[in-house]
Order: sequence, then C-alpha cells, then structure tokens
Amino acid sequence: MGEALQAHLTVHRGKIVGELALLGRQARQLEGTGVRGGGPMSRRVAGPTAKLTVDDAGTGEAVLLVHSLAGNTGHWAGQLEHLRKTRRAVALDLRGHGHSDPPKQGEYSIEAQSEDVGAVADFLGLERFAVVGHSMGAGVALAYAGAHPDRVTHLLLADPIGDGTQTPEAEVRPFLDALDSPGYTETIEGYWSSIAGSDGAVLDRLLRDLRATPRETMVRGLHAVMAFDPKPALARFRGPTLAVVTPENDFPYSMHRLGPGLPQRVITGTGHWLQIERPAEFNRILERFLQE
Repeated sequence: MGEALQAHLTVHRGKIVGELALLGRQARQLEGTGVRGGGPMSRRVAGPTAKLTVDDAGTGEAVLLVHSLAGNTGHWAGQLEHLRKTRRAVALDLRGHGHSDPPKQGEYSIEAQSEDVGAVADFLGLERFAVVGHSMGAGVALAYAGAHPDRVTHLLLADPIGDGTQTPEAEVRPFLDALDSPGYTETIEGYWSSIAGSDGAVLDRLLRDLRATPRETMVRGLHAVMAFDPKPALARFRGPTLAVVTPENDFPYSMHRLGPGLPQRVITGTGHWLQIERPAEFNRILERFLQE
C-alpha cells in the first residue's frame, strides 16, 4: 500500500511540474509574440543593443510614433487615444529614454536610433505603417523611412530637427561645451524652458522628463542631432510627407526648407512640444494627412 501511494504521489507531482512548465512556456510565448488584450499593453522588446519599451494597442492600419530627446511614450498620449479609435497605434521609448535600457556601446546617432524603430516594427509584425516623429524623433523617423521606403506609408515630421551639419559652429559650440561642464543642469534646463512655450504645467512635465533622462543620453543625443544631415533620407523617401512646425522653427537649415516641395503646416501659439500643447489641432492635421 505504501509503495502504491508513493507511486501515485510521484506521478501527481510530475503532472504538476509539467503543467507549471506548460504555463511558463505559454506566458513566454504571449510575451514574445505580442498578444494583446482590448487595451494598451506596455511590453519589452529586444532592440538592436538593449531592451526597448513599447506601448501598443488598437486595430487597423498601423501608426508608429517616435518621441523627442528626453521624451517617452507619454508625449504621445493625446495622439494614441485619438488614433486608437480607428487604427493600431504604437509608441516606443527610444534607447536610453523612459523605460528603455541605454545602449551597451553608447551609440546614439540618429541612424542608430532608427534601428530601434525597425526592431519594434519587426517584433510587432508591422509590414507597412505610417511613422510620426517629433523633434529628434522626426530625424529618427526620417532616417528609418529613408532606409526602408517600401515599409513606410506616410511620414509626418513634427517640429523636426534640421540639418545639424549646417548649423553655424559659433552658435552651438558654447552650448555643447557647457554640456560637458559643471553648468550642465543650468544650461540644459534653461534651453528646455526657452523652447517649451508658456504653459507652466507642460514645462513642469517636460522638466521632470528631462531630469529623468540620463546625462549621457542627453549629451550624446544632442551631439547626434548636430551631426545629422537629413538631405539623403529626404531624397530617398518619396512617399507622402508632411512637416508640422511652429513659427520659431524656420531657418535656412530647417528640415522643411531642405526637402524640395515638402508640404508644411504651421501651428501657432505653442512651444516646441506642439502635440502636447495643441493636441486637437495636431490630431486634425494628422488625421487628414493619414487619409491621403
């Protein structure tokens, strides 16, 4: 009787272990394939050099959104809510931002960061999709579209960076030097405050995000912006493209001045983060553009 009971318990334990192993495999499969429920899901994706965090929800044609330097997926909250009524909308934290890990080798060039977009698109199985980028993220979005023009249906550049290689050295050298000095915090927060507009609540939020962004990410990211020449990617991507800019972003080397015949829309009365300050107006422009 004792031997029979022992055998029964052994078999029972084996079944339990097997069931737990099966549940573990199923959980890993759900995580790896990106199975979604009815609402937004934040998940970790294997990027080119580090784990990336992605917010993915909605059904229909896909739109992928890329934030600015010192940004995160939350900068697109107003757009994600709007787009997910009729589309699948995806936002990612770029390397070293938000909840994404920093790159192991410290690579922050615009072209390298565009590989984060590709890694997310591949993981989620997005074959063709629209890309929306803000500021530095617009450069990242453009770099991806230029390298993979067959995968991008629409490209919207929100108050984008320009041709950093054309920016006069005398204008940027003191600023870049200050980033490597004890005056880093005062310099970077002063600059952020100068371009953020007049909405105090928005500025407070942006400064919190800025302070949460590692200094290395900021310094390397700003150097990457100054080293980026958007003209080759603008020439390679011939699909529907739109620049949505503020009046202050208007220089000979601004991105919308570099692309021949690049359509643009201007949103007034806002700072650099126009999609946060003017979400309704921005969303109307975005919606019309995506319907083209």
